[in-house]
Amino acid sequence: MAVRTTPITSRASKPRMSLDRSIERMRKQLSELTPYLRNGQALRSLEEFDMETERLIADLLGETSEMVDAYEYAELGEAAGLVNMTDEAPEGTGMDSQRQSLLQRSRVLESCVSELEARRAAEPKTLKSGRQILTGPEVAEHMSSDIRSVSQTMTLQQAGRLMQQWKTGSLLVTDSRTYVGFLTDSILAREVVAKGVAPDTTPVSACMRAPIVTIAGDRPIIEAVRLMKDQATRHVAVTQDGQIIGVISVSNILRYYSGVA
Repeated sequence: MAVRTTPITSRASKPRMSLDRSIERMRKQLSELTPYLRNGQALRSLEEFDMETERLIADLLGETSEMVDAYEYAELGEAAGLVNMTDEAPEGTGMDSQRQSLLQRSRVLESCVSELEARRAAEPKTLKSGRQILTGPEVAEHMSSDIRSVSQTMTLQQAGRLMQQWKTGSLLVTDSRTYVGFLTDSILAREVVAKGVAPDTTPVSACMRAPIVTIAGDRPIIEAVRLMKDQATRHVAVTQDGQIIGVISVSNILRYYSGVA
């Protein structure tokens, strides 16, 4: 038995060493982004840095990791890059686009480091189950908890006025008992402007998006990015124990990746 114990221990230690080195490499890449943020002297062009970073993320986290896509979106520095949509306009934060993009890159690399550290901490569980663990800041930490809703019988014109009054890009729609759909500014623009729907007579229920796209509040924010991309939406309801507790939008995610409070 003593003969078998040593090789088993040796094999178990190799992934830990590999993760340690991976974390060091990712932290080094994050530190090399600093000169670009501070307008300092960089060792290579930003384009070369991006190409190297994309390869590094793919090598350390896997080519199918959401972080690969997140970094590519960060390079664009626009909400349209965070979520792949054809009919919804991007939202901005008013920050200088170049700096915004650099801050997004930094946030993605920080998330990469966090994921690698979590994999290292959960290594025994990961080795047994073979499951990939998504980590990073939780959706609930960056959602809007101020839920605004309208009745499905309200007209689009009335809902639009409330949306403007409340300064929000989305409204949850209720049937007086539960939430049944989403109404967004882009839906209003598409239905009223593009399709010529009469806003003063058409009820919200005729144009709302249903069913509601939801995500649990304890899921990592990168998962919300993937869900928005897959569902072609900018707004997702956040749940806890089956109840809606808030809404996370592209604007919320963009503010996080841009480092805007």
